[in-house]
Order: sequence, then structure tokens, then C-alpha cells
Amino acid sequence: MKLDVGMLTHDLKSLPDYARKVEALGYDCLWSAETQHDPFLPLAIAATVTSRIKLGTSIAVAFPRSPMILAHICWDLAQASGGRFILGLGSQVKGHNERRFSVKFESPAPKMREIVLALRAIWDCWQNGTKLDFKGRFFRFDLMTPFFNPGPIEHPAIPIYVAGVNRAMCRVAGEVCDGLHVHPFNSPKYLREYVRPAVEEGRTTAGRSGSEFTYVTSSFVVVGDTPPEIEQQKQAVKQQIAFYASTRSYEPALPAHGWQDLAPQLHRKSVEGDWKGMADLITDEMLDTYAVTGTYATIAARLKERYAGLLDRTAFYQPYTQPTLDDPRLPRVIQEFNR
Repeated sequence: MKLDVGMLTHDLKSLPDYARKVEALGYDCLWSAETQHDPFLPLAIAATVTSRIKLGTSIAVAFPRSPMILAHICWDLAQASGGRFILGLGSQVKGHNERRFSVKFESPAPKMREIVLALRAIWDCWQNGTKLDFKGRFFRFDLMTPFFNPGPIEHPAIPIYVAGVNRAMCRVAGEVCDGLHVHPFNSPKYLREYVRPAVEEGRTTAGRSGSEFTYVTSSFVVVGDTPPEIEQQKQAVKQQIAFYASTRSYEPALPAHGWQDLAPQLHRKSVEGDWKGMADLITDEMLDTYAVTGTYATIAARLKERYAGLLDRTAFYQPYTQPTLDDPRLPRVIQEFNR
């Protein structure tokens, strides 16, 4: 199990030093998210100043972008990074697609499947000279003149991961992708009984059961060496769990533990703006179900033990309390994780 890190800065001027530092610390992959900033630009810079660390999006929102636009961005990043780039795509929820990006939200799982297949068809055309002739339900790509063809690159096999919470998207990941971005709001039971069976169903349907597949997430952690440090992080993690549990799209992680009745209560408080009241509904039992608590000396072992056989890589998800890369306790954790 590998330990990754999320992009904690999107200041393009400071990114070279940041990328060099996370690589030197020994993290295995640097993930860039699409929140307040574009997810690809930071990775373009990181690709030119690093040589070992993997680089990926976790996630880029798929539907507002044409697969052809995505194909060009990924091709250049794969070339610049020497094959270290991983494309992570996510559907986002209906409201953000329609009201933040102003794009139609329709049949998210079938459309995501088609985007992945379209990307592979475009890359096959560029790499091998295969005639571009992709016609699907949502997309058509059948024009590629030499002037617009970037041509072959040294590392054309770009891994594609998708983010999945419900069974349909998990099946798509298993059927056509190289990995799954598991949502941070997860538990071993949810992974074992819900996520992995759906992925395996997709892999079996596509005849891909023997191929490699990667499960990656960010794990809620409460980590510290003093009671105040632990308590501060507990409250922050409870607040984040409450936010996710109040959102209908992330609900599947609750029924696995019999807590499906909690979602309406949390949603009601979110509408009222009662954020503290939401966090107060998250019990210590729930915290222990969805998060891992430990000291800097024990957190690596506890995470590896908890997710053995379920995940291949993770990163620390510490909402509002991320440590700096200069924390002298971090190198030991990274070394214990990746050895």
C-alpha cells in the first residue's frame, strides 16, 4: 500500500519547489483536485521538475470537457512526465454540472464509460495511425487530419481512473478503467461488501478479471501526539463526515452500517446552516468507522492493517488541519508506509 499526497498549493510560482519537496519526502503520487483551480496546470509544472513521483488528477470533472480536449491535455502530460501521469475523472453531481458548469447532466455512468472509450480510440489513432472512427450515444469522433495529430509518444498507455460511489459507476470502472478513486467517505465494510463486488462485476463482464486494477482513496485520519491535537482533528473530521453524509450522492456508505436514517437529519441541519449541530450528530462510533486515529508513530501501521486487501494507495485526508511538509514527524510516516 502506497502513501500519496494531495496538492496543497495551486500557486503556480511556488509549485516547482513544492513538487520537488513532496518527491524528496518519498510520497508515491501527487494528486491535483479540481476545486478552486484547474487540476491540470499544476501537474504540467510538476512534470518538468520531478523525475520519480507519479502525477494524477483526483479528480478532473469529466462532462464539461470534450474527450478530444482531455486527450490532448493528457497526451502532453504523459510525454512531459515520462509516463508518470494518471488521468482521474469524476462525474460530479447534477447541480454542479448544470448550475456551476452549465452542461447537461445525463446518464452519468454510460456517458463516463463512453468518454473513456473515446479517449482510448483517439490515443490509438495518434499512436498507431488507426483510423479515427468513434461513434457512440453521446460522442462522435471521426475527423483527424495530420495537422491536428500530435503523433506518437514514448509512453502512450495512460492509466484512467474514475471516481465512483454508487454501483453503476463502480461497474464502469471495472469494465473499462485501470483504477477507481474511492470517495474518502468510506469504511472497510462498504469497500468489501459494496464497492469491490461492483467493480469485479464490471471486470468480469468485460473479461478483464486477470488484469491489474488499482483502488485509491484519501483516508480520513485523526493523527497527533497530544490530546489537544487529537481533539482538534476529531472535530474537523466529524464536520467533514457530516457534510458528506448529508449529501444524497454519497449516501451508500451509510446503509452498510445501518445509519441510513441519519442522512435526512443532517440534510435538514445543512439547510438551516447548523454546521455545529451537524457535527454533533456524528458519534465517536461513526468517527471510528469512517476515520483512522493514531499517533505519528502508529498511524501508518493502523491504516495498512485496516485497508489490507482493500486499497492499493491512499493519502491523508485531514480537513482544515493539514500539516506542513516541514513537520519533522512526516518523513517517518512516509518511510513506514512505503517500505
